[in-house]
Amino acid sequence: MRILIYSYNYHPEPIGIAPLMTELAEGLAARGHQVRVITGMPNYPERRIYPAYRGKWYDTEIRNGVKIQRSYVWIRPKPNLLTRILLDGSFVVTSLLQALRGWRPDVILYTAPPLPVCVPCVLLSWLYGCPIVLNLQDILPEAAIRLGLVRNKLAIRVFQALEKFAYRSANQICVIAEAFRENLLTKGVPAEKLVCIPNWVNTDFICALPRQNAFRQAHDLQNKFVVMYSGNIGLTQGLETVVRAAAKLCHLPEIVFVIVGETEALAQLRSICETYDAPNVRLLPFQPRSRLPEMLAAADVGLIVQKRNVVSFNMPSKMQLILASSRPIIASVPLDGTAARAVLESGGGMVIEPEQPDRLAEIVLQLYRDPQRAQRLGQQGRRHAIDCYDFEQALSQYESLFAQLSGQPGAARIESPAVDQAAVADLKQ
Repeated sequence: MRILIYSYNYHPEPIGIAPLMTELAEGLAARGHQVRVITGMPNYPERRIYPAYRGKWYDTEIRNGVKIQRSYVWIRPKPNLLTRILLDGSFVVTSLLQALRGWRPDVILYTAPPLPVCVPCVLLSWLYGCPIVLNLQDILPEAAIRLGLVRNKLAIRVFQALEKFAYRSANQICVIAEAFRENLLTKGVPAEKLVCIPNWVNTDFICALPRQNAFRQAHDLQNKFVVMYSGNIGLTQGLETVVRAAAKLCHLPEIVFVIVGETEALAQLRSICETYDAPNVRLLPFQPRSRLPEMLAAADVGLIVQKRNVVSFNMPSKMQLILASSRPIIASVPLDGTAARAVLESGGGMVIEPEQPDRLAEIVLQLYRDPQRAQRLGQQGRRHAIDCYDFEQALSQYESLFAQLSGQPGAARIESPAVDQAAVADLKQ
């Protein structure tokens, strides 16, 4: 098959959807399909175009069998509603020209957000007469409205219209969690248009490595109990809770909190650490992708942190990575949300209410004092990652779905896995 992937983020960007779409594209290419990717000039998470790509309108490269066609995007380090509109608009216009420079695809897969990318994808679908698959990573504008990121009534109406257009025009919508499906059903999206394929993790790449490694040595973490958060530092996370929890445990020098994130956000966190007198917090910049397995293995506990006002269907992509690394999770997230449900189903972690630093410190202390329990949770999480989030399994599901939609022979019907509610109930007890 000829598969066109439309993804604003892609390699070499280190976090978020970029590594996932890179793995998917390269996995499909490795299975003999022709794959080209339409993407922007890399800029995330610094929100500055990487030096090697500056001053270019277009760039085309081949990496691991995938043709990557990049286009210019108008980006600013401190986004607001206007700059976000200009960013999305620039990508819509410039990327369409790149997409027209290449072979006719049998199927188009695009990721949202950003929502406006549905427009060029629909135009290409009409032009080439091929089906569209929407990979839905977040439900906008609902999530942005809940967080107060979008308040302008006109902008809200425009984004809501785009959302409806995206759902209506897609031949199939891949959601990453059952809560997404439930949300879309309430909006009138036909059930037969929805399929749940969770985000995956390469369990051969992210695996159960020894704790004592070069990462610990490089950052003076030997013989420490390391509580690690790695990922985006933004409005949804509320990492002040982590800093406050760390401050409550600073009398125990063996316990160290490590926060890995983008440089500018770390600078803001540094002042919060000073405010709460938390010298036991280490702030480190993002590590190269090649060092990710070692970094995750250096942790004794992995953190997932959200604010209480995060929409219930928000699903952090870091969960699969922590599970695959065989480390226990402490999830400080809304108890009725998708993330809480997923952690409980995995058997690989503990869930507490968000924005409760006292409770977070208490649970960290429990796992510090009970290493056997921590090890058991980690092992259960690793098994769940292999069973439910395996990359090859997800790759086969996408491959079969594409074949099914494009009329290729031998396509198996994709069914979403059923949720074992009894198992969830047992884990909650």
